[in-house]
Amino acid sequence: MAAALTPQSGEIILDLAAGTGASSAPITRSGATVVSTDLTEAMVAVGKRRHPNEIFVVGDATKLPYGDAVFDAATISFGLRNVCDPGTALAELLRVVRPGGTLVICEFSRPTSAGMRLVNRTWLSIALPVVSKVASTNAVAYSYLSDSILDWPDQHGLAVMLESAGWTKIQWRNLTGGIVALHRAIRP
Repeated sequence: MAAALTPQSGEIILDLAAGTGASSAPITRSGATVVSTDLTEAMVAVGKRRHPNEIFVVGDATKLPYGDAVFDAATISFGLRNVCDPGTALAELLRVVRPGGTLVICEFSRPTSAGMRLVNRTWLSIALPVVSKVASTNAVAYSYLSDSILDWPDQHGLAVMLESAGWTKIQWRNLTGGIVALHRAIRP
């Protein structure tokens, strides 16, 4: 994800749905200033303890607490499908990124081969719920995870959402046979 973002020293980058900052760390190593933002106060508190020299902010993806065009780039990893209104979040990201700035999204997607789709669907629909009942104290969370992945649009569907929000030059790269995809877009 950091390589797709191509962060530069001195840039200001929004890492949305950053949780405790694990996704922010590789970007910070580039010399960029990262503003790690998450909806969950408890995650932000843990992030501040783990990374006391980094910036953490509690913020809603659909109403970002930032001015217009303040970031050189933005990223969101495995969080967009959990936002109540992903289209509004993509429009908010467009608002806060400067013209010419980049957005990189790392998210679950659709495997590109029929065999991999079958294996992935079987894992998510049958195996993961069984494993979560045995190994987890919160099987409902894993049920939500499976449903959110299976209901999420494929690579082209997310590209259409990005375009509808105003992003341009949309590209994606499949990882792990398309189970995950990296989408990259530019603010016009």
